[in-house]
Amino acid sequence: MQRINVRLFAGWKCVRTLSHIVTGLFTVVFVFPKLSSQQKEERIKAWALVLLARLAIKLIVVGKPPVHGPVLLAANHISWLDIVVMHAARHCRFVSKADVRHWPLIGTLATGAGTLFIERDSRRDALRVVHHMAERLHAGDILAIFPEGTTSNGVDLLPFHANLFQAAIAANVPVLPVALRFADAASGAHSLAPCYIDHDTLLGSIWRTLTAPPLCAVVTFGEPEFFQGRDRRAWAADVRNTIAALRLAA
Repeated sequence: MQRINVRLFAGWKCVRTLSHIVTGLFTVVFVFPKLSSQQKEERIKAWALVLLARLAIKLIVVGKPPVHGPVLLAANHISWLDIVVMHAARHCRFVSKADVRHWPLIGTLATGAGTLFIERDSRRDALRVVHHMAERLHAGDILAIFPEGTTSNGVDLLPFHANLFQAAIAANVPVLPVALRFADAASGAHSLAPCYIDHDTLLGSIWRTLTAPPLCAVVTFGEPEFFQGRDRRAWAADVRNTIAALRLAA
C-alpha cells in the first residue's frame, strides 16, 4: 500500500511538473521576445523556484550569490536538476554540451534562458565558445560552467577541465566557486536520488527524483577568486579544491 501511495504521489508531482514545464515553454516562445533582459532573468528565477517546489525540493542558499557580473561561476555537476537549482539561487547563463539543445522540452528552455552550447569533442568549437564567453563577460554577464564536464555522484569530484577558465583569464574577471549538494530534507543525509550518472537514463533519474522523499538542494557560494598569474590548469585545480571544501562545510 505504501509503495502504491508513493507512486500515486509521484504521478501527481509529475503531472504538476509537466504542466509547469509547458507553461515555461509558452513563456519562452511567446512572452520572452517582448521582455527586457532583466525581466527575462526574473521570470527564469521565479519559474525555477516553482519547479523545485513542485518536485518537493527545498532550496537552501549558503553564502552570497553575486549581485552582478562580470563573473564566471564554476560548480560541481550532479544532475539534470543542477541548472534549475542554480537559476533558482541566482540567474546566470550556462555553458552546456550541445546535446542538451536537442533534448525534448529541456533544450527549448535552455536555449530560451540564453545557454551557450559547446561541442565538447571539437577543439575548434571550444575556442569559439571561449571567445564568445569572454565577449559576454566583457559585457557584464554572469556565466556558469560545470568544469567536471559530466555528472558525478555528488560525493566525489571528477578532475576539472581547464579550457573554459581561459575565458575568465582573457576577460580578467573572477571565478566564483559554487558547491552543489542534494540531501534528504528530514535527515540531512546525502541523497543520490537526483543523480544522473553512469548507466542512468534521464527518465529513470527523473522518476527516482519524483519517488524520493522531500529533498533539499544546497547551493553554497564561495568567494570570488582571480587568476593572479596562475595558468588555467592550476587555477582550475585550486577552484576544484575550494569546491570540495565548500561541499564538506555545507
